[in-house]
Order: sequence, then structure tokens, then C-alpha cells
Amino acid sequence: MKKAVLKVELHDEKAKKKAMKTVSGFSGVDSLSIDMKNKKMTVTGDIDPVCIVSKLRKLCCTEIVTVGPAKEPEKKKDETPKKPAGDQKKDPDPVAYRLAYHPHMPPYYYVSCVEDNHNARVIYW
Repeated sequence: MKKAVLKVELHDEKAKKKAMKTVSGFSGVDSLSIDMKNKKMTVTGDIDPVCIVSKLRKLCCTEIVTVGPAKEPEKKKDETPKKPAGDQKKDPDPVAYRLAYHPHMPPYYYVSCVEDNHNARVIYW
């Protein structure tokens, strides 16, 4: 079970309905909620956030904010001793999630030169 929070740029109710219909069609989605004020969508279930974002990007601008477990594990007071503030590790950078799944590939062009191929013709318009 995962909980994914996505930032979506939805401007009206029609776009909201399309986004909800698109995401609810995925297998494994247990719950779905949209906060229009903060422009955030919360999806819970056995989901692939990258697949959901790729579909939503066809409708609107979408980014992954957080991905984590659906429910917080219960902490037991007796077993976990508190550590001093200096020993705590920092959370991973959320930007790394955004860059890892959607690399932008530069376009490749093949340019032939007349000097390489003497049978080539140059046409001027």
C-alpha cells in the first residue's frame, strides 16, 4: 500500500472530473482525493505513481510531491530510545524523485555534408 501526493494544475471542475476518472481507472487505487485549494491530489493503494503521473500529464501539468507508505507504523514507546538531535539523518531530497523517472532526451539530428557524399545535391528554395 502506497500513498502518493501529486501536485496537479487543475483550473476548473471539468478538468478535475477528467483527472479523477483517469486515476480511478487504474487497478489498485483504493482512495482518491483532490484538494483544489492547494492543487494537490492524494492517491492511496497498490499503485505506480510514475504511471499515474504519465497519464495525468496528458491532461494537465503534474508533479510528484511525496510517495510513502499508506499508514504510519505505530511507534512503541518502550522499544525506541530517543536519539540526540545531532545524530538524526536528513530525509532524501524530494527533487530526486521528480528527476529520476522522467529524463528529457535531446533530439538527435543527422546532417550530411556535400563534401562527404559527392553525389549529394543541394537544393535552394
